[in-house]
Amino acid sequence: MPQRGRYIPKLVTTLHGYTREQLVRDLIAGVIVGIVALPLSIAFAIASGVTPDRGLYTAIVAGFIISALGGSRVQIGGPTGAFVVIVYGIVQRYGVGGLTAATLMAGVLLIGFGFARLGTTIRFIPHPLITGFTAGIAVIIASGEVKDALGLRMGAVPAEFIERFHVFAQNIHSVNWAAVALCVASVLIIVLWPRVSRRIPGPLVALLATTIAARLFSLDVETIGSRFGTLAASLPHPVLPHLSFAEATTLVRPAFTIALLGAIESLLSAVVSDGMIGGRHRSNMELVAQGVANIASPLFGGIPATGAIARTATNIKNGGRTPIAGMAHAVTVLLVTLFFGRWAALIPMATLAGILLVVAYQMSEWRVFRAELTSPRSDVLVLVATFLLTVLVDLTVAIEVGMVLAAFLFMRRMANMTNVSLMTPEMLDEEGSDELGALPALPPGVEIYEINGPFFFGAAETFKDTLARVARKPRVLVLRMRRVPVIDATGLHTLTDVVRRSRGDGTLVLLSEVQDQPLQALRRSILIEEIGEEHLCPTLDAAIARAREELELQDVFGGTGRRDAIA
Repeated sequence: MPQRGRYIPKLVTTLHGYTREQLVRDLIAGVIVGIVALPLSIAFAIASGVTPDRGLYTAIVAGFIISALGGSRVQIGGPTGAFVVIVYGIVQRYGVGGLTAATLMAGVLLIGFGFARLGTTIRFIPHPLITGFTAGIAVIIASGEVKDALGLRMGAVPAEFIERFHVFAQNIHSVNWAAVALCVASVLIIVLWPRVSRRIPGPLVALLATTIAARLFSLDVETIGSRFGTLAASLPHPVLPHLSFAEATTLVRPAFTIALLGAIESLLSAVVSDGMIGGRHRSNMELVAQGVANIASPLFGGIPATGAIARTATNIKNGGRTPIAGMAHAVTVLLVTLFFGRWAALIPMATLAGILLVVAYQMSEWRVFRAELTSPRSDVLVLVATFLLTVLVDLTVAIEVGMVLAAFLFMRRMANMTNVSLMTPEMLDEEGSDELGALPALPPGVEIYEINGPFFFGAAETFKDTLARVARKPRVLVLRMRRVPVIDATGLHTLTDVVRRSRGDGTLVLLSEVQDQPLQALRRSILIEEIGEEHLCPTLDAAIARAREELELQDVFGGTGRRDAIA
């Protein structure tokens, strides 16, 4: 990607050659996605522990900004199920004011990620980790909807997973069968409606049908209005949170979790959409747009926002191909909120529970989760650990532990790939030399060890253990490094230690066929002083010839050869 285009929103570039036909398709797609986003925004807000209007504000403000400034042609932004767990936890612990501050901080972090060009590096987060916490979030969302799905008459749903079911069991006698019927009906309509029409969103049909049924039959079920009151048919004025420095420091971890989760979700959605339209998003610009959106959203009463994979796919399937569609989706939600927002108070909570249960099922990707269980054991360990920590402890802890565990297991695999082996005369005879034909005979007292693989801290102990097992110390030790692509500070320290110990044992160390990165690192370190530039050999032939020369000098002068003689 050219440097000049790195931070240019896709809206700017897609408007070149923009046609009226594409405008019509984008507007139609935007309206459809806006209708889909309406019940989801309300449901995600309620599941996150805030009022339903905050979900609508997020879809309007953040959705518009993400499309207008983003690096994807078709990304749809807004509240998502991925944030439900972390937002609920923040609200329970710090209140809505704490959530506003954490979201603002996360927005700043996301902008920093973008300008630091971390858009491509975030894609290196292991897939088992993403699958694990996504499945965990799905389980928590589903468990959080048990109360409304069964119509239980109880207080707030506890934040702790196990405690939830303990409370549910205590209140199971208060099941409202009318609420159960509405929830089941919502699920069945969403699942079966695509057989009737794919143009009209199933969640909207479920919402309208069950709301009308509840009114016609005067069902005694809890609604948005009975729990939250009537929704305001307007956008609130922007308000800055009042937070002390001490309070802000406690929100750093949740803010970082929001930023990291938002970055992962938005870039995953952008990658998926690229595959659907054959495009290519600008990852760093996308992060900047996500950051701006997460600064603006809480100022207008919203919650964290990111790219929504399902709504983005809906946009594409309905003909959306430019950010105009995403902007139209936000305007649609705004118009519905302004003119029909008061009617949202009639929506049964059981209906929203049914919608979220379907969302949780789709999020879980249980087939992918099951397939991951057949992966190598290290990947399974990351998957299961992340899943269980997300469900039983906390999403922040799950991501932190999952990342550290994945990094350690990766380093262990890399260390296992690095080995040190003794090259026997027979091996040297079979190998030969590209330049001189057969390699020269190996003089007595010379041993050659070859290091294969990256020489970093994970492999340093393997190297030292191998050399420590050498019973008879050679007079000259040749370390062949033709298959060492990289070396780190620990590897350099280990080599320096080997050179010093060998000198104490009367052994001279030569390095052969050192590649570019290790050679540059070696010349910047004290190792070059310990070993001497003259003991770096470009080929194995040269190393064997230098070994023979050093042995002759040892026989003449004693000690370890030329350097002792000169000294």
